[in-house]
Amino acid sequence: MFKEIYQNLIKDKFARIALVVLVIIYAALLFADFIAPYGRDFSDRTMAYVPPSKVFTIDENGKFSRPYTYNYIRDFDDENLQITYRFDRSKKHYLRFFRAGHLVSVPEDGRLFLLGTDINGRDVFSRLLFGGRISMTIGFLALFVLFPIGLLYGGIAGYFGGKTDMLMMRFAEAVMSIPSFYLLIILASILPSGMKSVQRFMLIVVILALIGWAGFARVVRGMVLSVKDLEFVQAAKSIGASRLRIIIKHILPQTTSYVIVAMTLSVPSYILSESGLSFLGLGIQQPDASWGNMLKEAQEFINIISRPWLLTPGFLIFVAVLAFNVIGDTIRDVLDPKSKVRG
Repeated sequence: MFKEIYQNLIKDKFARIALVVLVIIYAALLFADFIAPYGRDFSDRTMAYVPPSKVFTIDENGKFSRPYTYNYIRDFDDENLQITYRFDRSKKHYLRFFRAGHLVSVPEDGRLFLLGTDINGRDVFSRLLFGGRISMTIGFLALFVLFPIGLLYGGIAGYFGGKTDMLMMRFAEAVMSIPSFYLLIILASILPSGMKSVQRFMLIVVILALIGWAGFARVVRGMVLSVKDLEFVQAAKSIGASRLRIIIKHILPQTTSYVIVAMTLSVPSYILSESGLSFLGLGIQQPDASWGNMLKEAQEFINIISRPWLLTPGFLIFVAVLAFNVIGDTIRDVLDPKSKVRG
C-alpha cells in the first residue's frame, strides 16, 4: 500500500511538487542551526525594521567580486517623520561560507539580514527557521495524541454497540457540537501566563487533540460497524480471542486507509490552529518564535505597506498548508478511488 501511495505521489505532477516543497521546508527546519545566520536569541535593538540586506557580486568598478554586503545606517526623515535606512558604503562586509557553524555569515562588525528584521532587531530569516519547528511539528504531535484516542474510542463503541455505543456517541457528539476554535481560544487563554514556551507548546498539543478526537472516533465507529460481523472477526471470536484483542488486532487495522488520509488532511488544520492562537497572543509567546506570533507584527497597515518582509510567515503557512492538502487529496484518490468519481 505504501509503495502504491509513493508511486502515485511521484506520478502526479502537483503532488510531486508539493512533496518536494515539504521536504525542502522540513530539511531547512532540521538544519536551522546551520542555515540560520544568527542564533534564536540574537537581537540588535539599533537595527529595528531594517530592510533585507542586498548582496552584491559586482564592485564599483563593474568587475565581478566576492559576494559582499553593506551595513545600514539609520536616519530620520524630518519631512515624513519616519526612520529611514541607507547603505554605509564606507566598508564592505564579505560573505563567509561554512564558518563558525553557519552556512553563511559576515564578520562580527557586519550584519546580514536576508529577510530584514522585526521591531526588536531580530533577523526574520533566522526566526522563520526556528519558529517553523514549532508550527510545522505541532500538527504531527497532536495527531499522535488524537488518533490513538479516536481509534480506540470509536472501535469500542462500534464493536460493543447497544447502550455502550449510544452513550459513547452522545458524548462524542456533545464534544463535536462545541465550536472548536472558540473552545481552543478559551482553553488556551486560561493557561498560566508564566509558563515556559515548551510547557505551553505541549499543552497546546493536548488541547488540539482534545477538540479533534470526537469527529475521528465517529467515523471509525461507523467503519467498525461495517466489519465487526465479517468472517475473520467471527473466526477470532471462535478461537477465544479477547474483545480488546479483536478490536485492536483484527478490526482497527481495517481502518488503515482512512487513518492515513485523515492524518494527512488533518495536519494543515492544526498548523492553522496553532498559527491562529499565536497570532492572537494565546499560543507561543515572545521572545520564542512561531510563524503565528511572527505574523502578528504584520497586522499593522503601515507594516504591510512599508515592511512586506514581515508577511513572509503568512506566505510559508499558505505554502505548507497547500502542499499538505495536495498530498492528502492525492492519497485519498489512491486509497479511495470512489472519492475521485464523487468529486
